[in-house]
Amino acid sequence: MPPSSAATALPRAAPPAPGRLAGATIAFDLDGTLVDTAPDLVGALNVVLGERGLPHVPHDAAGYLVGKGARALIARGFALAGEPLRDEEIGGLVTCFIEAYRARIASESHPFPGLEAALQTLSDAGATLCVCTNKRTDLSLALLDALRLTDRFVAVTGADRAPAAKPDPSHFLASIAEAGGDPAYALMVGDSANDVLSAHAAGAPVVVVSFGYTDIPAGELGGDALIDRFEELPVVAERILTELRATRSRALPGAGLSAIAPPS
Repeated sequence: MPPSSAATALPRAAPPAPGRLAGATIAFDLDGTLVDTAPDLVGALNVVLGERGLPHVPHDAAGYLVGKGARALIARGFALAGEPLRDEEIGGLVTCFIEAYRARIASESHPFPGLEAALQTLSDAGATLCVCTNKRTDLSLALLDALRLTDRFVAVTGADRAPAAKPDPSHFLASIAEAGGDPAYALMVGDSANDVLSAHAAGAPVVVVSFGYTDIPAGELGGDALIDRFEELPVVAERILTELRATRSRALPGAGLSAIAPPS
């Protein structure tokens, strides 16, 4: 699905009825989408910077630092602190950063407001939920466990469990497959260009959240819809998935549509 020129604002409506989203799979990015992890990610980076006598970077740099994996975070963080790194220097620092981050993985991180209610509504409507993140899977599970969110998702697919990391479409497709879903009836929810590019290249629509970490304005990322609060997500997801189901059903009539057939 090609990116739209601008995200679409959708009207308020009643949340989806139980079973309405049966067969749908919704993949969520983690950092900056499900959870506000900037305080702990930047905090761990600052531990590594401080050990080397470098100045700390501010938490509001998360939009530039977060979302492309630990190596990119470290490289960008050191550059912001005035000491650009050579590629061969980054590997050892990744180990130091992971140790510092694991020690404080949920010290200050918290789910974004309204998240758990939205997840419950989507689950009640029959959607299967999973996580598609460039964060390592073990760290993702540690974070979700600490926040008691793991059981909300049937699969958590970090970059290490995919053929290639987002923005490669194989990451989104691997996440949907691990969740037992059908990519023809799937949706991505994320906060960055990586999320939009990965899902769109796989032919799936994307809901962009406006409160995450991106160095490009959220409304310019080319998502299919833009939300400011998780309270909006169930209605937006139902609208997009209903339109997707109708489009795919018209394009592929007959057999093989059980996963995306309208609920009876």
